[in-house]
This record gives sequence, C-alpha cells and structure tokens, in this order.
Amino acid sequence: MMLIRSLNKTLNTYSVPRFLQMYNTETSIGFSALENRILKNGDPRTSMTPILNQWVEQGREVTQPVLQRIITRLANYRRFSHALQVSEWMSNNSKNDLHPADIAKRLNLISKVHGLEQAEKFFKGIPEAKTGFKIYAALLNCYADHKSLEEAEVTMEKIKKLRPVHMTVCYNMMLKLYAQKGKHEKLDRLMQEMKEKDICNGATYTIRLNAYANSKDVEGMEKLLMQMEADPVATLDWYTYATAANGYMKVGIVEKATEMMKKSENSVNNQTRRIAYESLLTMHAAIGNKDEVYRLWNRCKNLRNSFNSSYLCMLSSLVKLDDIDGAEKILQEWESGNTRFDIRIPNMMITAYCKWGQFDKAEAYIKRLLDDGKELDGSTWDRLSSAYHTDNDMEKAVQTLKKATLGHRRGWKPNHVTFGACMKYLKEKFDVEQALEILKLFKENGHISATTYDRLVSYVHGEIPDAEAMNLINQNLVIEKVQLDDEEN
Repeated sequence: MMLIRSLNKTLNTYSVPRFLQMYNTETSIGFSALENRILKNGDPRTSMTPILNQWVEQGREVTQPVLQRIITRLANYRRFSHALQVSEWMSNNSKNDLHPADIAKRLNLISKVHGLEQAEKFFKGIPEAKTGFKIYAALLNCYADHKSLEEAEVTMEKIKKLRPVHMTVCYNMMLKLYAQKGKHEKLDRLMQEMKEKDICNGATYTIRLNAYANSKDVEGMEKLLMQMEADPVATLDWYTYATAANGYMKVGIVEKATEMMKKSENSVNNQTRRIAYESLLTMHAAIGNKDEVYRLWNRCKNLRNSFNSSYLCMLSSLVKLDDIDGAEKILQEWESGNTRFDIRIPNMMITAYCKWGQFDKAEAYIKRLLDDGKELDGSTWDRLSSAYHTDNDMEKAVQTLKKATLGHRRGWKPNHVTFGACMKYLKEKFDVEQALEILKLFKENGHISATTYDRLVSYVHGEIPDAEAMNLINQNLVIEKVQLDDEEN
C-alpha cells in the first residue's frame, strides 16, 4: 500500500543519523548542471557512470561536495542503485580518502541495493582506523532495515562502549526495530532508559506513536499524542499527525483520521511540502475522498519542478478510486510535461486498464509507446500477460509472455503464477516447440536460471510425472536462494 510505504520512508529520515539522512531537494537552492543531468535521468535501467565519465571527458570539474549532494538527493528519491553508482564512482575517482560519513553512506546503500550480506562484507573491509561511531551507526541502520534484531542489539552494545556524543539516533533506530518486531516491552524499557539519560527527541516520540498506530492501540496513541502536544521536546510536524491519521484509519475511525490529516496539512513547511502532499493525497484516496485528492494534487503539481514521484502517487490514487477519466488526464499531463520518462508510470496505467477490463486500451497504449520510441521492459508485457491469464485468455497470455522475454532489463523475473500457467497450457496443448522457444528466450536474456530452464524443459517433454509447472518454479527459487546464501557466506 503506497500510503504505508510513504510514511515508512519518511520515518526513516527521523531515525537515522544525519550523515545518512536523505534531505529534501528543496532545502538547497540551485542545482549544478551535473546535478540536473543526473537527477532528471530517472530511468532505473540507466547507469550514472557514463554520465559522470562523459562530464569529465568534456573537461568539466567534478567536486566531492557536489557528488556528496547528488548521492544524498538520489537516496532521498529512493534511487538507491543510482546513488550507489555515484558513490562508487566517487570512491574510484577521488584523489583524497573518503570521509567516514561517505563510507557510512556507501555501507547503507550497499545494504539497500545488494542486501545485508554484501553490506557486512563491505564493513569487514573498512580499515579499523576509520571504523568509529559513524560506521557502526550505519551498520546498525543496515541491521535495523533488514530487521536483524540480534545483530542490531550486539552492534548497539558496541556503540554504547564508544560513548559518542550523539547517541539518540542509535537509540531511535533500536526503538524502531523493536516496534517493527512487536517487542513492546523492550521498546518501553529502552524509551525509559532514554528518558533517564535525557536523550529523547522528537523522533523518539514519533517512533513510539507509529508503533501504537501499527498495533492499532488507539488509546495508547491518543495518550502519547497528548503528551507530545504538551512536551516542547516532542516536535510535532506533518508526519506526526499523518501517523495518527494512519492509526485511526487502521481501525476504521474515518472522521478522526480526516481531522488528523487536516492538522497534518497545516503543519507542512516549505522543506516537506512535496512528500507531505504526496502522502496525504494517497491517504485521502484510501478513504475514498476524491475531492481532497484533487485539491492536494493542485497544490503538489504547482510546486517548483515536476516530479515523477508525484505523478505516480496521483495516478495510483485515481486508480484506487476507479477514476478512469481522471487517471487518463493525469497520464496525458505527465506525457506533455518536461518530466523524464519513467516506465513505472506507463506500467501502472497498463495495470489499471487491465483491472478495468479495458484490454484494448492497454494494447493501444503499449503500441503508442513503442511507436514513440519508448523502450519497454519485460514487466510491461508481463502485466498484460498476467491480466490475460486472469481473464482466462491463455492464448493471448502466452503470446504476450513471449514478448516479455525480449525485455532489456537483465535479471528481471516473470510473474511466477502466469509463467507456470503458460507452461502448463502449452504442455497440455502439446505445443512443445513454442514452450521451448519461450524458455530459451527467458534463459538467454537472464530471466530464469539454468536450473529452472532444465527442469521446465523436462516438464514440457513430460519427463517429470505428476509435476506441476508452478511447483517446479517455486522449488527452484528456494534452491537458488539457498545456493546464493551459501556462496555469499
């Protein structure tokens, strides 16, 4: 649910050290030309490395502060792969040693892009002389993100022994992790420890409020909110009230949720406008308040520059509201604007058309994208194939799945249910030739492993009695994950 993702994304900026925070792009005035070039290129399939190399080849200067700013902004947009690419480029091309804060950000990005095991490997390779508070705080953040409670607790004890000045952020990370794990007793104990040390801040209370909201403890949430409103330490902002609104929505108290959303909107400042409006319009969509969705959209779209995230948020909200005409108008507005092409937006519209049973519009839209020279990935066709499968049109599902094999994004995986259903359909139809053609294309383009390919080839030939394609795919996914974990360990 986009609402929860938006709120959790914002909570992350409250609970991690400042050197890991992804500050809002509107907090700094003016982008350099290099920043503009990178930030506007939002296609996840595009690497940032050639852009940086070309910049240098043109004789232009790349300063470390600009690169640091770009990394932070990319991470703020959740473009973690791009941020990591810039971080790696900076490391490879820097004449000076990286600061611990840069290494900490790199560690955090590796965790988000490649997983916890790779982050731990990177951490072990950091020189001991640089492994101080900032690095350990980043490692704690990695464990918290991946909900690795035991490892986080061990790391927290190491941090306590370092006795840094700024301990609050680490305590807050542990609070958030305890909240996610439902460890309310530990959460309360840790918060009491923070009160005794007098190190609570606004984020401390916000994390506790979020825990009450997620556990549907309205009484606890309301009591804490009253304490926060009376305590000058507990800074109340738009996110605080949005969290409370989310708690009320979880238990179906729409009137109070709406009241909290109004308070949230009144607490928005210039630095948080975009993410606040995006989150709030999504929340209003969740309770069916279309007028409020459009009112907030008019505020959001009139902010400086157009962002794909805003259009994605609005389009998702209108799809949720089944506002077909409105969704098409927003799509047209996005296409006619100056925003960079982002495959996520067409994919959402294609999914919406399929949801509404308008397959002809989905097909026509895909054709128009191709005619306009847009590069589609496998997930675009996969969405349409899955919709045909749901509609029991297996012939079209198979033909569309075949087109999905031609996607250029290596590593993309097809919808397992649809993929298995298509293989079963072709086997029962005795169309072994077409099944093998699809399997070969998937394997050659890196969309399935060699193991999965071999098992499914045997399946379509009837060499595995009583086997189901879907079961074979799932079994191989489990085997591959175990093998990958073994390799990494």
